[in-house]
Amino acid sequence: MSTLTGETAEAEAPAAGPPTAGGGVRRVLGRLGGPAVRTRLGTLAGVVILAVLFWRLGTGAFVDGVRRIDVATLAAALGIGLVTTVFSAWRWALVARGVGIRLPFGAAVADYYRALFLNAALPGGVLGDVHRAVRHGQDAGDLGRGVRAVVLERTAGQLALFAAGGAVLLTMPSPVRDQMRAAAPLAGLGLVGACAVVLALRMNRVPPGRKPRAVRGMLGEARRALFSRTTAPGVLVSSVLVLAGYVAMFVLAADVAGAGASVAELLPLALLALLAMSLPLNVGGWGPREGVAAWAFGAAGLGAGRGLTVAVVYGVLSLAASLPGAVVLVARWYAATRNRRAADPEQLAQEAHPVEAEEARPMEEARHPLAPFAPAPVVRIPAQLSEVRSEKYAPKESARLARSSLPFSAVPSEGRPMTPESV
Repeated sequence: MSTLTGETAEAEAPAAGPPTAGGGVRRVLGRLGGPAVRTRLGTLAGVVILAVLFWRLGTGAFVDGVRRIDVATLAAALGIGLVTTVFSAWRWALVARGVGIRLPFGAAVADYYRALFLNAALPGGVLGDVHRAVRHGQDAGDLGRGVRAVVLERTAGQLALFAAGGAVLLTMPSPVRDQMRAAAPLAGLGLVGACAVVLALRMNRVPPGRKPRAVRGMLGEARRALFSRTTAPGVLVSSVLVLAGYVAMFVLAADVAGAGASVAELLPLALLALLAMSLPLNVGGWGPREGVAAWAFGAAGLGAGRGLTVAVVYGVLSLAASLPGAVVLVARWYAATRNRRAADPEQLAQEAHPVEAEEARPMEEARHPLAPFAPAPVVRIPAQLSEVRSEKYAPKESARLARSSLPFSAVPSEGRPMTPESV
C-alpha cells in the first residue's frame, strides 16, 4: 500500500524544471559568503598587503626588525604575554560563568595560551578562538553556550579597544584626528538613532514569537555575562589591563626598532595598528597591521619603513609570547594519546610488536580458511580430561590381538594354519 502511494505521489508531482538564473546567483552568493571562502579571501588579502609592502619598501625593514630582537626583548615579551593571557583567561571565566557554564581558571589559562598560538600560527587569525569555543562547549556539555561565551569574551575586548581608540584618537595628535573629529557627530547621531529604535521596539511590545524570544534570550545572556553586577567590574578591569599590555608590547617593539618617539606619540599609532589587527584580512595577524603602521608612521613623520619595522618586531614578539601555547598543545596531545592507548591494550600490543602480529595472522588464516567470513569457535579441552578420554577409549590388548587374527590377516596365530574352525 505504501509503495503504491509513493508511486502515485511521484507520478502526480510536477517535474522539476531547469534551475533559474536567480537560484544560481543565490547559490553562488551563498558559497561566497561561507566561512571557508571568507577565510581564504582574508588570507589572500593579507598576502597581497604584505607583497605590496615588501615591493614598495623592500625586505630590509623585515630583516632589520628580526635582527634587532635579543634574549632580553624575548623575555620581556614573554612577561607581557603572561600578564595579558592571565587577565584574558580571567575575563573568559567570568563571561562563561555569566552564561551559566563552569570554567576553571587554570584550564582557562592553558586553553587561552593554546588559542593564541593557533591564532598566530594558522591563517585567518581566529582558528584558535574557534577551537577554544568548540572544545569548551563540548567539555561543558553545551556547545552553544561554549561558543557564545567565547564570542562575548572577544566582544568585550573589542568594545574596550574601540572605546579607548575613539577617546585617544579624538583627543591626542594623530594622523586621523581631523577625520575622527569630522566623523564623530555622524557616529553619535547613528548611535542615538539605534538606541531610539531599540527603545521603540521595547515599548511596542511585539507579540511573542520564536525569533523574538530567541533574540531576547541572547540579549539577556549578553547582559548577564558582560553588564551584571557580578561580572561587569571584572570584565572592565581585565579588558583595560589586556589592552594596556598590548600597547606596552607595541611600545617595546618601537623601542627595539629605534623609532625614537615618546609614549604619547606612539599611543595613537599603537591603537591604529591594533584596530587594523581586528580586521579579518590577515595571515596569522600579519597584513593590515603592517600596512597601517607603515602609513601611520609615515604620516606622523617617523618614516614608513620605520613603521613597518615596528610592526614586524611586534608580530615576532607576539608570536614569541604565544609559544607556551605550543607546549600546552603538545602536552594535551600526548596525554590524549596515552589515555587512548591505555583504554585499548590490544592496540597497544599490536603497536609494540607489529612484526609478530603480522606473522601470526597468516598462520591463523591457514588454520581456519573461513575465518574472515565465519570464524569457528575453538574449544580447548583440559589436559586431564583428554588423558581420561584417551585411556577410556584406548584399544585393549585383547582387541589388538583379535584384530591381528582376522581372516584376511597375513599374521598366523600360534603357528597353526588358518582354518574356518580357528575363525
